[in-house]
Amino acid sequence: MKLIEQVTAARDWSEDETLVLDQVHRIARDVIAPNAGPCDENCAFPWESVKAINALGLNTLFIPEEFGGAPMSYRLYLEVVAIISEACASTGIIYATNFHAMKPLIDFGTKEQCARLLPVIAEGGLASLAITENNAGSDATGMTTRFTPDGDDIIVDGAKTFITNGDVADRILLFGKWSEIDDAKAAISVLVLEKDMPGFSVLGKERKMGHRASSTCALAFDGIRVPRANLIGQPGDGLPILLASLNKSRPSVAAQALGITRAAFGDMVGYANERKQSGRKIIEFQGNQFTFADLACDLAMLESWMDHVSGLVDGGEKDFGLAASAFKMRASDLAMKMTTECVQVFGGYGYCSGQRAERLMRDAKLTQIWEGTNQIHRQLIGRSFIVR
Repeated sequence: MKLIEQVTAARDWSEDETLVLDQVHRIARDVIAPNAGPCDENCAFPWESVKAINALGLNTLFIPEEFGGAPMSYRLYLEVVAIISEACASTGIIYATNFHAMKPLIDFGTKEQCARLLPVIAEGGLASLAITENNAGSDATGMTTRFTPDGDDIIVDGAKTFITNGDVADRILLFGKWSEIDDAKAAISVLVLEKDMPGFSVLGKERKMGHRASSTCALAFDGIRVPRANLIGQPGDGLPILLASLNKSRPSVAAQALGITRAAFGDMVGYANERKQSGRKIIEFQGNQFTFADLACDLAMLESWMDHVSGLVDGGEKDFGLAASAFKMRASDLAMKMTTECVQVFGGYGYCSGQRAERLMRDAKLTQIWEGTNQIHRQLIGRSFIVR
């Protein structure tokens, strides 16, 4: 582990950041990790883990102080996501989704909107981001959810699918199309839906390969009246808000993948130093050492890239989309590679249900799919080399 330990030791956290991270490590060890297996097995929402997160006030890390927060660096937020996800990938994405859904409100909403809508999240509420529809996945312009203005209200009709936290959210950041704008891109708008509004329903929860403890729902909106005061920006501002927001949420998903990767690598090293075949530890076989060496180098470089991307954000850089795509793509690919090798190292034990190696492999796959499939990210990066 020396290579990874050197990277970790060089990260230079402040005293306040170290205090936060120590507390997150504690709840990850004492609460989140012990709940991970049973919640996954029973497809049960990890309420005890969420309560532990809220007891530390971790939602406040990304909320401005005037709205109930205690903001710290984006770099710290990503590390918190990684630590939680190392203990439980489902809990990691539940927590990260609060950021994904509320950061656009913080960045693009008015002070009045933030003052009215954010405090419940700062106090431990849950949030959800609703973009995807049955026929609008990677191409968000294909969405058909409709926003129709009616005096001081907006009438919302439509449906969303694959929505994390959709059934438990206090606030939903909802994207749809403004009825009075014909252009598919220009019509995209965004508003905040509050809990228990008449006309909102959960159509069902998905049964998934991984992330079984997080709820992923299909939602319906049947003539919901939302105050026009909940519209972020102006009608038609949705697409630039969406694209800007994804650049900050993609590193968040990458941090989740990094947490999964850390868990798998740690388990592999521990097991390979215990398991013996032909009178030797399996880590002593040269073929296995080559595998560990390659994986450790990939992990070390990914840890450093997370600090690079977060440094761009914390430094106020606006053009970091390609770095965010590279981080999301490489982190999720490594998570899948690492967990596959983890199952291989554990052999038959790793293939059996109830073993963490098997759960980590199932959890890793989704990181290659959401927040833009990795094919989309390769396209974004690849086309940047075209000379116009």
